[in-house]
Amino acid sequence: MDESWVNYAERIGADLHLELSGPGGRRAALIRSLREAVRGGRLAPGTRLPPYRSLAADLGVARNTVADAYAELVAEGWLTARQGSGTRVAMGVPPTPLRQWGRAEPLRHAARVPRKAPPRARGPRHDLRQGTPDASSFPRAAWLASYRRALQQAPNEVFGPGDPAGRVELREALTEYLARARGVRTEPGRIVICSGFAHALRLLFGQDGGGDGGGGGVLRGPLAVEAYGLGFHRELLAAAGVRTVPLPLDEHGARIERLGRERAVLLTPAHQFPTGGPLDPARRAAVVDWPRARGGVIVEDDYDGEFRYDRKPVGAVQGLDPERVIFVGSVSKSLSPAVRLGWMVLPERYVDDVLAVKGEREAWASVLDQLSLADFISRGSYDRHVRRMRQRYRSRRDRLAAALAAHAPHVEVTGVAAGLHAVLRLPPGTERSTVKAATWQGVALDGLAEFRHPDTDMAARDGLVVGYATPSEHAYGAALEALCGVLPPGE
Repeated sequence: MDESWVNYAERIGADLHLELSGPGGRRAALIRSLREAVRGGRLAPGTRLPPYRSLAADLGVARNTVADAYAELVAEGWLTARQGSGTRVAMGVPPTPLRQWGRAEPLRHAARVPRKAPPRARGPRHDLRQGTPDASSFPRAAWLASYRRALQQAPNEVFGPGDPAGRVELREALTEYLARARGVRTEPGRIVICSGFAHALRLLFGQDGGGDGGGGGVLRGPLAVEAYGLGFHRELLAAAGVRTVPLPLDEHGARIERLGRERAVLLTPAHQFPTGGPLDPARRAAVVDWPRARGGVIVEDDYDGEFRYDRKPVGAVQGLDPERVIFVGSVSKSLSPAVRLGWMVLPERYVDDVLAVKGEREAWASVLDQLSLADFISRGSYDRHVRRMRQRYRSRRDRLAAALAAHAPHVEVTGVAAGLHAVLRLPPGTERSTVKAATWQGVALDGLAEFRHPDTDMAARDGLVVGYATPSEHAYGAALEALCGVLPPGE
């Protein structure tokens, strides 16, 4: 039987011959043949490919063979996949000149072909970095409906200078939502809208509030932080002249008893980043006692507070003492980092100072986006989206755990009861080489050492921080296969 396929002209606009012979089996041959068709110009940028079910039937191969081939080529940047638009040849993939394929094409024809811009540098084939949600899952239709309602119903004042506290509609919606979903005790007058957690840190500790205020920040260091956390936040604080003091971690969270004379402490009590796990209940009570005794304040980063899978909801520490905790949240993980909106729930004594730093006019957060988010929350669309994504991410987490159990049972998986990432514990001395091997194989992920505070006295741990939210659904299986392929072997 001739292992080839002639695609119907009415499907993609031109006859296409794909060879399914050669080393590596049918999947590898199909990937190779499609690459050559794109590279050779037989499949022009933007060409829509047949659904994988149709192609599988025509080729006489399993559906998974075609689906995996499409996913591989999407990950490599040859194809793009978008719901409602199908799988298409990526824009900007330059064809190889016909002369390289042995055809005697006259050089004069080259002048008739428009010159294409040089292709952009491709990213990793498989993105397993932490910190970003599945971009393909953004609720476009529901968000657009909220945006239209917000725009149609907006009073004229919306199109003037913005209130630095944020639109009252959003602050009212957040008051109800945070009380119900996170156990936060507040009122609209104690919420200040910002563009995300990093913006909140700039407002609280200085550097640059981003508005027309005088800067300088509201809080002063030294600031206690968890021994493992985002280096970007430490760099931001260092640029503002704030010294950070690391708190060791164990299986119960931050070692609160190690707090000293610091003026504030920054914690991720709902789900410690990146090691995982909530702050132990006894330590939650102890950390609230600390600012009462020393006149300090807790800055609570509600990291992954909405995504929990195998445990009961953990309420915000802020609910234990609203006058000694600054609660900070955003929609960057639950919705999208493209929606530049976050919030600070402040003790009453800090509200005026934060607004003074922010300035007299809103300079960061779009007022129309604020109104859209207010409508999105009030109509229940935000709750529905979070529930849907919670189910999806839990399924991805389970697939990750199953793949590791099957192919790398010696690798311990931790921190997976909540959040959008897992920590893979590696044998001592293997983290650096594993990250390097992953890079060579086109797998983007983070080593645990990248998050370690340089001044901590905690023993270093070898591990990987693997995000399972970023890849699209059709690319996730190939990403897991690639991950398992770079892990160090067991003893």
